[in-house]
Amino acid sequence: MMDTKTVYKGKVLVAGATGKTGQWVVKRLLHYGIAVRVFSRQSDKALRMFGEGVEIVNGKIQSTSDIARAVKGCDAVISALGSSSYSGESSPAEVDRDGVMRLVDEAVKAGVKHFGLVSSLGVTKWYHPLNLFAGVLQKKWEAEEHVREVFSKQPLSYTIVRPGGLKDGEPLQHKLHVDTGDSLWSGWINRSDVAELLVLSLWLETAKNKTFEVINETEQEQSGLEQYYALLSE
Repeated sequence: MMDTKTVYKGKVLVAGATGKTGQWVVKRLLHYGIAVRVFSRQSDKALRMFGEGVEIVNGKIQSTSDIARAVKGCDAVISALGSSSYSGESSPAEVDRDGVMRLVDEAVKAGVKHFGLVSSLGVTKWYHPLNLFAGVLQKKWEAEEHVREVFSKQPLSYTIVRPGGLKDGEPLQHKLHVDTGDSLWSGWINRSDVAELLVLSLWLETAKNKTFEVINETEQEQSGLEQYYALLSE
């Protein structure tokens, strides 16, 4: 386990922080001593979760002005946004696609240098059963494309993680399988490891401008997850 507490000097905005994966993103950022700002429509809930050691900006992902306030002064953004209903403000179109796109656009205007995104296995498979849920994978794919278009330009960078099914549990307890090209159909991974991979992407050069899939391979304690980015670079 790397215990360097000053490995990244910037401030990171976490969107979707009160969700199960987002909570782990905040925890892992704090583990490394990284300054965290949370963007949440439920600031009271965020305060109960994270306490006063985390900066909280109240707002909605549907509001460009709210997003602009949230990203101001941040060096990186990690999005763990996820839809929770078929229609309305919490739908895949509003959150997984348009919400992420707004976040990308306001982030680049504010001078954010790196964008990390939680996506999903199977986003390129239009016929995947998950697309029965208001086309959620298609919406995630469109958001991915926007991230790549905007943040692939130097000196900006992005990292997009496409996890399998998400489970609870502590990080660094499994050997992982990583791949590119969206060839994996199934598998599980701990949310905490997804969070760890995105936090590492803040400073690992091997993580820059990568889109990849990841699932658990075997139960096996890991000293860190940096090596999986090295595998992608081979």
